[in-house]
Amino acid sequence: MKSIFKSVTLAASAAALSLGTLASAQAVELEFYFPVAVGGKAAQTIEELTNTYMEQHPDVEIDAIYAGSYQDTVSKALTAARGGNPPQLSVILSVDMFTLIEEDVIVAFDDIANSAEDKEWLNSFYPAFMENSQTGGKTYGIPFQRSTPVLYWNKEAFAEAGLDPEKAPANWDEMVEFGQKLVKKDENGNVTQWGVRIPSSGFPYWLFQGLTTQNGVILANSDGNQTNFDDPKVVEALQYLVDLSTKHEVMAPGIIEWGSTPKAFFEGNTAMMWTSTGNLTNVRDNAPFDFGVAMLPANERRGAPTGGGNFYIFKDSTDEQKEASVDFVKWITAPKQAAKWSMATGYVAPSPAAWETDEMKAYVADFPQALVAREQLEHAVAELSTYQNQRITRIFNDALHAAITGEQSPEEALKDAQAQADRILADYR
Repeated sequence: MKSIFKSVTLAASAAALSLGTLASAQAVELEFYFPVAVGGKAAQTIEELTNTYMEQHPDVEIDAIYAGSYQDTVSKALTAARGGNPPQLSVILSVDMFTLIEEDVIVAFDDIANSAEDKEWLNSFYPAFMENSQTGGKTYGIPFQRSTPVLYWNKEAFAEAGLDPEKAPANWDEMVEFGQKLVKKDENGNVTQWGVRIPSSGFPYWLFQGLTTQNGVILANSDGNQTNFDDPKVVEALQYLVDLSTKHEVMAPGIIEWGSTPKAFFEGNTAMMWTSTGNLTNVRDNAPFDFGVAMLPANERRGAPTGGGNFYIFKDSTDEQKEASVDFVKWITAPKQAAKWSMATGYVAPSPAAWETDEMKAYVADFPQALVAREQLEHAVAELSTYQNQRITRIFNDALHAAITGEQSPEEALKDAQAQADRILADYR
């Protein structure tokens, strides 16, 4: 689906029409790819924000192309760039930074935004988000549609199970203990309510990275050329995930679908779920019960990966288009606009200043669950990102699936994944 955001119509006098025609002829035109298929109110809000920007900047016209999922968006952007017709800017997954650099299709923001004020802006975002936005001393992505996984729980189910409805599990042992009390079965022994649900489809590495971080291990280095998939602590984390189903019986066996997890939570099929803070607005609007939001449970430490999308500026555009793109990104990530985006979608406002706006303060006073993801940033790490990222994550996801379905032991699956990753990444060291 394609939507062109029109600039404001000037007053219908002859002089104004003449000026309007001249302005339109000289307007800087930007093509903007946006991953609309991320759920929530993203499309509506991005359209409102973009229209507002164009009303305030009649010399810029933005053609926003709804590009589908994140995977669709990066694929379409790269195809367009290879064909010599790239967008000027796009929101693409932060973990695709190395791919975009290797394809030589993006430019660093520092190369365009290099004034003292610009440098202050580049330093205004949460450091945890910038880990997936910078490499080699340069900033290639600006955090916008960013998130972390968090734990949601059904307070009514907790109370029914004799648990404190205001207390989420603080660590791995408690998640098992709470989960065992929360499992419900019918008279035939069939489970009607599971204790916890951790999705393992789509991008299972992301939620699993919560477990590895909590177990004190990082999956890849910051240069994007070395993984640690077969580290004993990664094996231990995967064994824990498998044990939730096979040993402790608090989670459904087999592959658990990402997309159906919120619905399962709403319908009482699970009392706890791990999913993105990007689902926060969805849960608030649709959960038929009182719910809580908490940081992911700890083991050796607290921890979770960041996630979501960054703004990127494409190389094959004019200087005027690059400057207009930076100006638009600066405007839409400014505190008031970032606050509006966060409140509408549940994504984490990417700078501390956004949380200090009057609008955001009123929002979190009414809905304190929104603070959890921000507070978890203190413990967050970069999402798994490497060169040849899609190949590497596919290898890792396949290893996770092999262990979850019992095809291989966690140790065997991760050893194989590391060997494959080494063969691919050796050329980048």
